[in-house]
Amino acid sequence: MAEPRTIHFVSLGCAKNRVDTEVMLGVSDQSGLQIVDDPTRAEVIVINTCGFIEPAKEESIQTILEMGNLKASGACKKLVVAGCLSQRYPEELASELPEVDHFLGSSDMLKLRRVLAGTNERMLVGNPAAYTMRADDPRMLSGHRHRAYVKIAEGCNRECSFCAIPSFRGKQRSRPIEDLVREAELLAAAGVVELNLISQDTIAYGRDLPQRESLSELLAALGDVDGIRWVRAHYLYPETLTDPLIEVLSQHDKVLPYIDMPLQHASDAMLRAMRRGHGGDRMYKLVERLRRAIPDLVFRTTFIVGHPGETDADFGELRRFVEWAELDHVGVFLYSPEEGTRSAEMEGAVDGAIAEARRDELMSIQRPISRERLQLRVGTELDVLVEGVSDESDWLLQGRWWGQAPEVDGSVYLANGTARVGEIRRVLVTDAADYDLMADFIDAPGGRDAPPDAKDPRPPKVKLRTFS
Repeated sequence: MAEPRTIHFVSLGCAKNRVDTEVMLGVSDQSGLQIVDDPTRAEVIVINTCGFIEPAKEESIQTILEMGNLKASGACKKLVVAGCLSQRYPEELASELPEVDHFLGSSDMLKLRRVLAGTNERMLVGNPAAYTMRADDPRMLSGHRHRAYVKIAEGCNRECSFCAIPSFRGKQRSRPIEDLVREAELLAAAGVVELNLISQDTIAYGRDLPQRESLSELLAALGDVDGIRWVRAHYLYPETLTDPLIEVLSQHDKVLPYIDMPLQHASDAMLRAMRRGHGGDRMYKLVERLRRAIPDLVFRTTFIVGHPGETDADFGELRRFVEWAELDHVGVFLYSPEEGTRSAEMEGAVDGAIAEARRDELMSIQRPISRERLQLRVGTELDVLVEGVSDESDWLLQGRWWGQAPEVDGSVYLANGTARVGEIRRVLVTDAADYDLMADFIDAPGGRDAPPDAKDPRPPKVKLRTFS
């Protein structure tokens, strides 16, 4: 075929996958392609897949089939499947999906150049350990232009029994602080004010580097970058946090006292079955220590219910922990058996209906807790990052205060005044719902009757579907 002129992306899965998609967007832009929103107009369609849990794999396959139909009915001449699913099942996908022209793995984003240059090589899935992102890799942000995810490491060294990610993402490979600071400077120059640090195991950052750089050093260095206002760390494994890390979380004015720590369970038996390396007592002590050391702490976590062997007593321990901890943000996932993992071979499978009931019960316990935590903010002043006109009403602006991570923690709705997207403005909180806040600008220049002028300038270049 002649050189393609248009390309469309579908990005599935977590924020780490989104960064990979943004690298491929950058490759496409460098190659002179027009990135289009409508897949029926695209000569090349790229699907960045998720292969983490069964529902995500099913969504990836369904998306491939949907986009494959466009090869017969649309402009599509090349269909490219990238990411974790092709890394995990390359031979199976190649055999079952003849409509796919090229397969790229979870570390093969830069190989898209070869696809766009006309290579006939179909299977381009390589060794996941062969690539670690660098600051000078091309990248085009796909979401709000004032915030960005920064992938500080690839892979994982943990051996959690329920997780297959190390088998297809490889061992941990941290990026040097110098390279991450360079990326932050480039992002700041492009207008980004909020950095969200991600990896499979963020707290282990730097342990694999020759210099043994630490997460606390990285956070401080990124917080010192001119133009960056907020730095937030995600996916901290629940081990003892060092004093330097607690110090930078509590004292650096750009590093947010926000901890995203997937605890997974609270029962000793379940934590042992999950191979988490600790018991439930550590979690109680950890929450107590963090609350003492970081007075304004905001704590997000996730739990898994329905893991093999989970009894009513085990779930009762988890329920009691949730009631005791009074955390700010909680997500609950149903266990998904993954081939090749220890958990998938365990006896004591939990009926799906029971697991769903446990998830619903846990969320019904957490919902009023989240509301009470937000209610404490009513009457206080907060800094809010303005993100645009609300989906709820054209007369409301929408943003987030620093205790709300993007896409998972709720929003702040602003009813008075005008603002520009990407501004961080001081507001007075007037009301709280289960997960959201209502607030007024303290310095509203236009008054309540002024229509908002906040329009997000980002072009909607890529369909994003999140499974995280």
